Amino acid sequence: MKLTTIAHCIALIGVSNLAASITYAQSLPVEKLQKVEITGSSIKAVQKEGALPIQVITAEQISRSGTTSVEQLIATLSANGTTADNLSSQAGIQLGSNDRNNNGNSSANLRGLGAGSTLVLLNGRRVSLHGAKGNAVNLNSIPLAAVERVEILTDGSSAIYGTDAIGGVINFILKKNFNGVNVSARTNVTQGGGGNTKGISIVGGMGDMDSQGYNLMATLSYDKQAILNAHQRSFVNGFQPERGLSPDTTGTPFATQTGGTGTAIGSSYKLPSTGAQTYNRANLLSFQGKCDSGFDMTQYQSTLWGNPQFANACAYDYTGQAVLIQPVDNLNLVTRGTLKINNDTKAYFEVVGSRSTATKQFEQSQITTSIAAKNAYPVGGPYYQDLSSYIPTFDKTKPIAYRWRCLECGGRTIQTVSEQSRILAGIDGVIGGWDYSLGASTAKSYANSVLGEGYMKRAEFDAALASGKINPWLKPGETQTTEALALIQGAKAAGTSLFGGRATLAQIDGKISGELFSLPAGMVSAAAGFDLRRESYQFNSGETATVPVRDAPFDATFDKVSRDITAIYAEMAVPVFKGFDAQLAVRRDKYSDFGSTVNPKISFRYEPIEKTLMFRGSVNSGFRAPSFFQLYSGVSISPLPGNVDDPVLCPKNPGNLQYCGIRPDQKSGGNINLNPEKSKQWSIGTVIQPLDWMAVTIDLWNIKRDGIITELDGTAVIKHPETFPNNLIRDANGEIDYIQAGYVNADGDKLRGIDLALKMNGKLGSGKWDAGIEGTAIKSFKSRIFKSDTYNELVGEWYPRDLYVRWKHNAFVTYSEGDWSTTFSQRYTAGYKDEVPYGVVPAGFVADVKSYTTYNVATSYSGFKDLSINVVLIDLFNRTPSFTAHNVDFAGGAGWDPRVASPLGRRLSVSANYKF
Repeated sequence: MKLTTIAHCIALIGVSNLAASITYAQSLPVEKLQKVEITGSSIKAVQKEGALPIQVITAEQISRSGTTSVEQLIATLSANGTTADNLSSQAGIQLGSNDRNNNGNSSANLRGLGAGSTLVLLNGRRVSLHGAKGNAVNLNSIPLAAVERVEILTDGSSAIYGTDAIGGVINFILKKNFNGVNVSARTNVTQGGGGNTKGISIVGGMGDMDSQGYNLMATLSYDKQAILNAHQRSFVNGFQPERGLSPDTTGTPFATQTGGTGTAIGSSYKLPSTGAQTYNRANLLSFQGKCDSGFDMTQYQSTLWGNPQFANACAYDYTGQAVLIQPVDNLNLVTRGTLKINNDTKAYFEVVGSRSTATKQFEQSQITTSIAAKNAYPVGGPYYQDLSSYIPTFDKTKPIAYRWRCLECGGRTIQTVSEQSRILAGIDGVIGGWDYSLGASTAKSYANSVLGEGYMKRAEFDAALASGKINPWLKPGETQTTEALALIQGAKAAGTSLFGGRATLAQIDGKISGELFSLPAGMVSAAAGFDLRRESYQFNSGETATVPVRDAPFDATFDKVSRDITAIYAEMAVPVFKGFDAQLAVRRDKYSDFGSTVNPKISFRYEPIEKTLMFRGSVNSGFRAPSFFQLYSGVSISPLPGNVDDPVLCPKNPGNLQYCGIRPDQKSGGNINLNPEKSKQWSIGTVIQPLDWMAVTIDLWNIKRDGIITELDGTAVIKHPETFPNNLIRDANGEIDYIQAGYVNADGDKLRGIDLALKMNGKLGSGKWDAGIEGTAIKSFKSRIFKSDTYNELVGEWYPRDLYVRWKHNAFVTYSEGDWSTTFSQRYTAGYKDEVPYGVVPAGFVADVKSYTTYNVATSYSGFKDLSINVVLIDLFNRTPSFTAHNVDFAGGAGWDPRVASPLGRRLSVSANYKF
């Protein structure tokens, strides 16, 4: 049966269930403002719901959504940024030092402040950061099948948890007390083909904590994400010049000749028909008007790109070679044992492990030859291309320099294996009326990337090109000779190690909480604790262990580095008067590499009308510690590319060449003098429950960060001494010794927005219904690197790394009756301004990228004994991603944006769960 037919059936089931027995909607009380235990507080005494802006997602809700990975789950959060922290956005060349070689990693990014500013916890404790870059936790390492619920705190929490918790905290709570055996299987099939998923998980447990005093359980899960190639989706099209989109490359499968001294076409050439215009690109097919004769080639759009000197070149729509969804294999294991020592004390032991294999593949390398590189096509070679009939000054006595896409070399492929583990032992109990918790854990994360097809050994390949035996001007249907293919095969670097990264975390923590004394409005509660950690990181580049490889994105090796963190914290909950509670928290973190930081937090909860109206708010500061890569990555020293003036001494000594027009050295790379990024933030909100069956929440929030860590060259640093007063390193005479460039603490950004939510429920006939919507509006995001600059507003505007759309929301309505339950849901992301083409903007260019909306319908049935089935039709109307004309060299997606849309399209998710 075709998926379209199945889609119609699922939709009809959903509509019929929702419409069944339509009678007067008798109210059913929604979840009251009751006490629950939540993320965001060290006080074990339960807190009233609503004191902090927390969203809870249960395992049942995850199943209904058809989500097959933690990456997909986090992407649906309206508070999560519209960012490039997913495997689709990272399928090609990654720009920027933080993203470069962050292979195989998917990250959470609350508020769009960067993955490093979102703290990810597993059962309330830290896990090791991903081994590739050590910047953030790899979401692929989280065992989704073992998750009982996810708690998302969208408030700064450095006063509770320390570093990273600026954007918020995501706490994955795993199943802990399970008896029996549970087997589940799942599959996700796309209508358009490609990108299918399948998975299986087994949960087994024995013992009961209440009656037997112990519980042992284990979860083993395996999930496989199949590849989705660009040619499997028609909306992937990088050549739409009438709309402002065209590839900016002259590296083509039928090679384009390039200009240069001593080459056949010289540094440039002219044509009799075009007067004084000069050119430095020449392609035979362009002269013949046949660029589109095959290989996804087109005429280079010189007007669109503002490059008239490329007018006689062809272009190559290399975007069709990219992988839209990387193939990923995930294997996860969770084991846990809990022993009840007595009625007040229990001990537990937990082991979590994962192995993830992801393979990224993108376009063939652009081969650029030259006289200097000694790989130009030789005079007298069997395939020498004489263009003298088109270019009067063509000199066929000289070699040819060219740009070429070697199809026989294959698309560039990198496979990354990530392994992560954590071993935890702890004890929880009550002593003297106070709750306590002690734990010790060790966590490790490895990431190893290996080059596959598409990467070539430099010396061997240059020699093969210089021999003239490889033909860079093959036409469709033609093939290389057997000898040429052997030369290409012999030069491949497949199997070469790109890097091996290892991050470790050892932690001992403890806390105690209880009631101190009584006030007229209630008991004063308090908590105190400590957190001792040793973090380490090591990065081994494959560059040092192999012959040079063309275009391989090697990073410099650095040996194992470690740092110790000692933290103490305290918290107090004070009932000031009836209905008004205040919470005070403070934490001091001491790092062995950059020093200490103290971060306080004050929050309140005021309920003037019980169960009807509540106000809440907080003021706090936060920080993010520099990553090991930012501190210790390889340092290089080089002179500035041009002359500069000493901003202090030159004005005092005008014209003195000792201080003016100087060219000092710059240090680039890691910077051991970095300070942490710091934040000051506040939030204020209200929860309104005007009726028993309705609740509304509104939260306004504001975040200001300073000292943002960025990477700059020395010229930018010296031109902005007001931003970097300590980066001009002077000698004993006060003259500039060198400029500390590379990673620096720049200025900062300001972000503010509103979170909104509406929840309703009630009775409908013999069943019940639930409905709701939760969304985030970003009112402003202003950023600047230099203090002398004006802030740049990014909300609703194009930006290559992260988008800050004005509004995102998720809405749903669920009807449940007996063994049946049906949910209809909507996900919406607002549009934004598109990137404007570099050259002449065509008449067909539309400056606005449209909003993106998808709908899902899910039906579950639990009427079979011990068996439940869940069927979800995702993207019910098969929504095509909104068109965008952005330059594909600086952001993923050709004609679409993977930060906003999914390339999968309509798909059917089926899962079954059987309990023994």
